[in-house]
Amino acid sequence: MIEKRSFESLGHADHGWLNAKHHFSFANYYDPARMGWGAIRVWNDDEIAANSGFPAHPHKDMEIITYVRQGAITHQDSMGNKGRTGAGDVQVMSAGTGVQHAEYNLEPETSRIFQIWIQPRATGGQPSWGAKPFPKGDRSGRFVTLASGFAGDDEALPIRADARVLGATLKAGESVDHSVGDGRHAYLVLAAGAVEIDGQRFEARDGAALSGGQTVTIKALEDSEIVLVDAE
Repeated sequence: MIEKRSFESLGHADHGWLNAKHHFSFANYYDPARMGWGAIRVWNDDEIAANSGFPAHPHKDMEIITYVRQGAITHQDSMGNKGRTGAGDVQVMSAGTGVQHAEYNLEPETSRIFQIWIQPRATGGQPSWGAKPFPKGDRSGRFVTLASGFAGDDEALPIRADARVLGATLKAGESVDHSVGDGRHAYLVLAAGAVEIDGQRFEARDGAALSGGQTVTIKALEDSEIVLVDAE
């Protein structure tokens, strides 16, 4: 019901300017047992060297969420959007019918991000981009919805998927519950700290694949920062 995917077990690619770990099969990393988790197709843990990044490249029919853990990322796309997203904040891009974008670390330090791809509920549609700050203090001791495809999540960035991206910060000793609905899939990664999920210990940057039809208790063993995606 809870599958631990330790940081050490993840796929790895070191390109010099980019040091990447892959929770799911991506690029040259292929594991038939880790092709995705429900509609969650990609979760990359990227370290991008100062003054480097991804030059313009295309995407289509994918919801792409970038969670910045340290430093900042600067986005530019073929729709004319440009913006800088700093640590703790989130940007989303609905690739829709197709878009070209570039992401650079223009900072004097290494930037560290989670990049998450979720399959959309339907293909096509006009591409879009957005970003928003999410102060960590606002999610102290609880999950806050960072991006959502559901009506009513007005404070979250919109995505075109039946999914939510959630974030929480917990002080040592605090706990939070999460219920995964029947037929749904949740995936949790620790951005920092250490937690116990129903008695199993997870360290920083470990992943946890949570099956549907269960409620889990996440207890912080150290001050911790959590990102969780709940999807079809």
